[in-house]
Amino acid sequence: VFKEAERPAEMAEAHQTRVQKVVEEMVQSLEKDHIRKMQGRMFRCSADCCDRPSDSMTQVHQCIERCHTPLAQAQGLVTSELEKFQDRLTRCTIHCNDKAKDLFDSGSKEPAIRSLMDRCVSSCVDDHINLVPSMTRRLKENLDSIQQ
Repeated sequence: VFKEAERPAEMAEAHQTRVQKVVEEMVQSLEKDHIRKMQGRMFRCSADCCDRPSDSMTQVHQCIERCHTPLAQAQGLVTSELEKFQDRLTRCTIHCNDKAKDLFDSGSKEPAIRSLMDRCVSSCVDDHINLVPSMTRRLKENLDSIQQ
């Protein structure tokens, strides 16, 4: 009988928590150092648009849209990068599932399959956590290059 902490769902949850923590720290850092400043500029720019009494309603709306564009680009950039990261991690864990299924089909016992699965998923998580610094650097460079 396995100890409670060795149940597959709990093992997977522990690995997921590790990745989530690292990604959340990255996102908070990007938000604090880049996104928040862009939000401030967007709101000040939008307020300036509203302070132009000679502009038509359409001109004011277009001005506000232009103010929102850099922030929307930044958010799209971060979202896209996180989706690619998640897709790669998912593909890695699918590969682990395939390996576990192959072991099961070859007649291996459940403890061996669980052990392989845990090691494989742990390796996926470690590999992807190691990718976070370069992803962060790339995102910061791309955020800095967005025209304000």
